[in-house]
Amino acid sequence: MANIEEKVEILVKSKIEELGYNLYDVEYAKEGKDYFLRIYIDSEKGIGLTDCEKVTSEINDILDKADYIKERILFRSFINWNRKSFKKR
Repeated sequence: MANIEEKVEILVKSKIEELGYNLYDVEYAKEGKDYFLRIYIDSEKGIGLTDCEKVTSEINDILDKADYIKERILFRSFINWNRKSFKKR
């Protein structure tokens, strides 16, 4: 059975690519009492806040309809190569 991260990746990857971005990683982690869903995107041109907002507006309904996570805090993020080691997809 696929975990939440795999399910979310399958669910949103095509939409993100349709928008002209690459899905780099999906992370679902508990921090304190809350769970956070982080979707990392990348682009050859780089990623800014406007790009994150654009992707968020397109995938929020998709995530809501799938209802994999009852309550979530969604972080749209871009790659910060100095911060953390990611698995490239």
